[in-house]
Amino acid sequence: MNESTKFYGIDISKDVFDVTDQNDIHHQFSNDYKGFKKFNKLLDKNSHCVMEATGYYHYKLAYFLQENEVLVSVENPLSVKRFIQMKLSKIKTDKSDSKMICKYAESVELRLWEGESKDQQECLQMTRILSVYTKQSTMLKNKIHGEEVW
Repeated sequence: MNESTKFYGIDISKDVFDVTDQNDIHHQFSNDYKGFKKFNKLLDKNSHCVMEATGYYHYKLAYFLQENEVLVSVENPLSVKRFIQMKLSKIKTDKSDSKMICKYAESVELRLWEGESKDQQECLQMTRILSVYTKQSTMLKNKIHGEEVW
């Protein structure tokens, strides 16, 4: 990254996401399209947003930023956790996590997140739905079998 890159550390959860920039300015936004648009107003062409992979919550924001041509990195949570531990930080809040993610971004070489194509996203969703239905089917079969024994 170049010298003019401005990093934003993002700690994202189900309802909100906390953002801290390199000047330790903290913001909190709702984790929805309205919140994404408000956050996007803070950004410029030199912005680089960094967040942890959350398993699910980070996807919508990452895709939104990518579609708006903002640099995005989605990092391994264990890497970020180890970095925070090395800094001996004992404070564990969403605000402090976003601050430490920003410091992490300044300290390591980041890879840009590319995400999946729309087709890959649809396949992933179908696979997840199929998995849920398979588990439910198995539970029902086990329940029926259990009732037959008595």
